[in-house]
Amino acid sequence: MDFLLRGLIIGVSIAAPVGPIGLLCIQRTLMQGRISGFLSGLGAATADAVYGGIVGFGINLVSSFLMDQRIWIHLTGGALLLLLGIKGLFARPAERAAQTKTPVRGLWWSYLSTFVLTLANPMTILSFVAVFAALGVANSSHQYLRATLTVSGVFLGSALWWLILSGVAARLKGKLNRSALVWIGRLSAAIIIGFGIFGIVSSGVVA
Repeated sequence: MDFLLRGLIIGVSIAAPVGPIGLLCIQRTLMQGRISGFLSGLGAATADAVYGGIVGFGINLVSSFLMDQRIWIHLTGGALLLLLGIKGLFARPAERAAQTKTPVRGLWWSYLSTFVLTLANPMTILSFVAVFAALGVANSSHQYLRATLTVSGVFLGSALWWLILSGVAARLKGKLNRSALVWIGRLSAAIIIGFGIFGIVSSGVVA
């Protein structure tokens, strides 16, 4: 249970800083409803668990490959953020009556897009290495039980954070009129576009 608790702490600490995924979660909650926002966060939580597993089980080959390909991964992630930001500029808040009728395809997209985006940031694995080391979590592949408990905690901690964030955004939505929601959505989309441009430029492919 000690390693499960440490995993929870790691999951929250990695997910909590507000970045493009957090903005996407908030924007989708405001535009499409709480379920879409939470599933966006859950996609990121799943990717966090994948990276946590790579570090926790000591899969050095995979982590080395990700770091070697970080330029193209950054480029792909930046391009996807750019596209999502542009799409978000034209999004409109869903009517309350329609929120329960969100297409399954749309919900899967909410989940998969943030899953891919989070995986497209190989620097996240370095964050896990640092936090694992700071909390004294062993990364030996021979300690399967400890690694499994830690990775499970990472997923639960990250998912808990996204549940809270989407819940807060949903409550905020109820206190704002449609015009305010549209402008908040546009502002979030503009910032996401900025993250996308930064990701493309920082990849080094575009100079």
